[in-house]
Amino acid sequence: MLDRLTLDQLRVLVAVAEAGSFSAAARRLGRVQSAVSQTVQALELTLGIALFERNGKTPRLNDAGKVILRDARGLLAGAETLRARAESIVAHVEPELTLAVDAMFPNAILIASLKALKSAYPYLPVTLYTEGLGAAEQRLRDGVARLAIYSPNATGAQGLETQFLTAIPFVPVVATHHPLAAEAGPLSHDVLKRYIQLVLTDRSSLSAAMSARIVSPRIWRFADLRNRLDYLLAGFGWCHMPLHLVTDHIDAGRLKRLDLQEYDGRLTSVPLHVVHDPAHPPGRAGRWLVDDLRKRLPPDDDGAAPWSRESFDGVVDVGPIQMPQKRISQRRL
Repeated sequence: MLDRLTLDQLRVLVAVAEAGSFSAAARRLGRVQSAVSQTVQALELTLGIALFERNGKTPRLNDAGKVILRDARGLLAGAETLRARAESIVAHVEPELTLAVDAMFPNAILIASLKALKSAYPYLPVTLYTEGLGAAEQRLRDGVARLAIYSPNATGAQGLETQFLTAIPFVPVVATHHPLAAEAGPLSHDVLKRYIQLVLTDRSSLSAAMSARIVSPRIWRFADLRNRLDYLLAGFGWCHMPLHLVTDHIDAGRLKRLDLQEYDGRLTSVPLHVVHDPAHPPGRAGRWLVDDLRKRLPPDDDGAAPWSRESFDGVVDVGPIQMPQKRISQRRL
């Protein structure tokens, strides 16, 4: 019966297959050859099939044995994963890291940190949701994500623990072949209102009332930041974009940075926070990831940002937008 099947039997089978003989497997395992032979025979009896051809000088796996060997390796790998995961839980590592990240977060930095996380916690399952506006917070409130990175400006994040992570510089841009690109700046709201503005929306109701930076009565809405970039490049309208996503397009002459009166030559920014439910703080791996992200992000002491370019004229201001502090609880992770 299969309930007599043991991991030790499977390990012996793999050792025999890899070593090439019962005697070689015995030496590898530190056992006598008779013990190895008995273990293989017990495995064959449990499975009800022969695994080796024994008519030659050295036993060789038959066709059934080759199939069982593959399954044995898979079961042993699964058992090792189970053991490592249990050890991680004992060490206060969450069983799974579920993360919701705003699409404006620099993807290269996130990929680098997640790659490092994979090396530090190789058996940790990770689920990543890329969201916009209030959808990341919705993942938290629905219990789908345990940790989120987004701007609480969109929702207020009432009742959640937040901590400032970084500020993403934004710049107003338009395709160079769009009529607005020929308008002389600095541009007033009256000029901007004559053209279509491309704005973001999301699937959640948390940011439904958000109207920040919407100037024009003529708007097209997009649920995906990078999809909006495609339509921006195609000349459908103008919008505010994360600087790191459009710098190459500006340098290549595909997009033009708009000079708006209200900004007086400065860049604005959107603050991103690490957010979680106070009742479900991040575990060891989640805290490790946040610390690694901080090491890769620009320092916030002098406002310097590696994604800003000297080719932009004017004073660069990447300080965080004023937050509604009375509604947001902050605690160091």
